[in-house]
Amino acid sequence: MADKLQFDLVSPERALRSEAVHMVVVPGTEGDFGVLAGHAPFMSTIRPGAIQVFAEAGSAPARIFIDGGFAEVNERGLTILAEAAVPVEELQPEAIARDLANAREDLRDAKTDAERIVAERRIARFEAMQATITN
Repeated sequence: MADKLQFDLVSPERALRSEAVHMVVVPGTEGDFGVLAGHAPFMSTIRPGAIQVFAEAGSAPARIFIDGGFAEVNERGLTILAEAAVPVEELQPEAIARDLANAREDLRDAKTDAERIVAERRIARFEAMQATITN
């Protein structure tokens, strides 16, 4: 049996997962990357998107939407510090579409750079959620 990767997913509120898995695919800001046991140490920022957690080689992945954060790979395994995390099956398409429309309206109404930045980040988040649901 191949070595397992220790995977920990943590949000500001609590530890969400801590388990030994085959592989995790992470949406890094520089591109998606996969982590297996024995991966070289590194750190990466995470863009909004779905991580894929493969419990076993060849198994269907559990998909979890991550709203940005950081990933650290070290000798102990992979730790993801997520700003927010939600299982993909819990995402609600109608609510996301409504929130995206509201964020786009906020961008049109923005009067300051700070308001524009906040609206653009919300738009990117909701667009990533929509893309996650459709893929």
